[in-house]
Amino acid sequence: MRPAGTALAAASGADLILWVAFPYACLAVFAVGHVWRYRQDQFGWTSRTSQLLEHRWLRWGSPLFHLGAFAVIGGHAVGLVVPASWTDAAGISEHTYHLAAVSLGTVAGVAMVAGLGLLCARRLLTRRVRLTTDRSDKLLFPLLSLTVLLGFSATAVHNLVGGGYDYRSTISIWFRGVFVLHPHPEAMAGAPLLFQLHAVSACLLFAAWPFTRLVHVWSAPIGYLARPYLVYRGRTRPAGRGRGPAPLRRRA
Repeated sequence: MRPAGTALAAASGADLILWVAFPYACLAVFAVGHVWRYRQDQFGWTSRTSQLLEHRWLRWGSPLFHLGAFAVIGGHAVGLVVPASWTDAAGISEHTYHLAAVSLGTVAGVAMVAGLGLLCARRLLTRRVRLTTDRSDKLLFPLLSLTVLLGFSATAVHNLVGGGYDYRSTISIWFRGVFVLHPHPEAMAGAPLLFQLHAVSACLLFAAWPFTRLVHVWSAPIGYLARPYLVYRGRTRPAGRGRGPAPLRRRA
């Protein structure tokens, strides 16, 4: 890979806009938008759950989507952040890495797509849930669906049906370069179209993130696990009728 300065000089104007200026603009909106949202709308910093309105579809859709999303994000973190030289040094061959990535990624992607499909169908088909849909949801759900489907399609077309594509030699280099302020637009410019569309939609999703219900991921109730118990006691029974019920303990 050429030095960043040489790569930038050799890149076309369209590549500089699409793979340098556009990602940085989206990241800037992501950062500033979260600050603005926290200062202006702390009471709206929530997932706005609709569990009380409908539970049957949510019971299946939410776990499938969230567990699949966690696995997909973890796979992206390893594939985009960890260089191939690191896995080679750890004794993991390229064949073994791609076999594990494609196998586990396919399972996670299917779970995520199925869960998101159930959640979108629930919101469209359940009237009480549909009435709670605001403008940010009308932006978020199509954009999130587009990003997920493009990523799944790129994997299926190039790694399941096709002969395989080594995204760590192009997309990963571009991704790491953006965050270390040494972008390589030519690396992303050489990637297949589906991967490029997936990257663009992901950037747009990051830009929309602070203005949607996605902000709730930064407010995971981890402290709940260490929160002390509240002790509930039943009414004292009159004398001669035995002892009162045992106290109930639950988290605050």
